Amino acid sequence: MTAPEEFMVRTDNVHKSYGHVEVLRGIDLTVERGSVCVVLGPSGSGKSTLLRCMNHLEKIDSGRIWVDGRLIGYRQKGDKLYELKDKEVAAQRRDIGMVFQRFNLFPHMCALENVIEAPTQVKGQSKADARRRGMELLDRVGLADKAGNYPAQLSGGQQQRVAIARALAMDPKLMLFDEPTSALDPELVGDVLDAMKDLARDGMTMVVVTHEIGFAREVGDQLIFMDGGVVVESGHPREVLANPQHPRTRDFLSKVL
Repeated sequence: MTAPEEFMVRTDNVHKSYGHVEVLRGIDLTVERGSVCVVLGPSGSGKSTLLRCMNHLEKIDSGRIWVDGRLIGYRQKGDKLYELKDKEVAAQRRDIGMVFQRFNLFPHMCALENVIEAPTQVKGQSKADARRRGMELLDRVGLADKAGNYPAQLSGGQQQRVAIARALAMDPKLMLFDEPTSALDPELVGDVLDAMKDLARDGMTMVVVTHEIGFAREVGDQLIFMDGGVVVESGHPREVLANPQHPRTRDFLSKVL
């Protein structure tokens, strides 16, 4: 069984628990190629867990997740699923870029070295090609002049933009953003969002967990509102934000708008 070709991401009845706490309770979701899916919801609603399941950083308990038509984390034979080996999962993750709340840059490497580490070590790219591409990506996020700076010499917003460039260096088909601006001072948020908007304009498929309502309204093609491990409401961002249909969505938006 493969995902329809128009979808970059499809989840089918995904469940995930931690002990007795059921964090995801049957998530069905599709994300079209080249679109931006924004996921909103209160803390503890399962948003970040869903994102981490999309690249098998978290193992699902049941259900299926496909990215670009490929079943993530498992191989299916008949009705049974068999978990892929670590090496096979790592190969799948090459196509899925992820940007976290915390930037997780290597502190002993300058910005450019952070960006080229994975292409050279994982994809076997030559240092010269990786550096050329790395400089292009740093320029794209407005940081070509900071290529030689170490993370400690960069602001939080600059570090996050380096993290975006680092994820892009693997030429992913899909980008996952887990509240990429939540750890930033307010005045630093705009530059990171601008870099993400630029990606969206270029047609990158993105799933973005965020509380940035303006970004959702301006850039999103699809808005998912989650609460209690389920998708409560979904639709076009402008429609959901202007006229939420579910009482829980209305209550949430009344507190953040």
